[in-house]
Amino acid sequence: MAVPKRRMSRSNTRHRRAQWKASAPQLVPCPCPRKELVLPHRACAHCGLYNGRQVVGEA
Repeated sequence: MAVPKRRMSRSNTRHRRAQWKASAPQLVPCPCPRKELVLPHRACAHCGLYNGRQVVGEA
């Protein structure tokens, strides 16, 4: 297993970690009349529609 030969400086460590960002989830409106925001490629939790079809029973 690879082991670093020298300790990485605090500046380099922080510079590397600065690129780790969380991004906001991309939301799309559901085609139902309520226009709830849902994650893409997921069934709507409110109406159960996916790709224009009813895939989950009414809540």
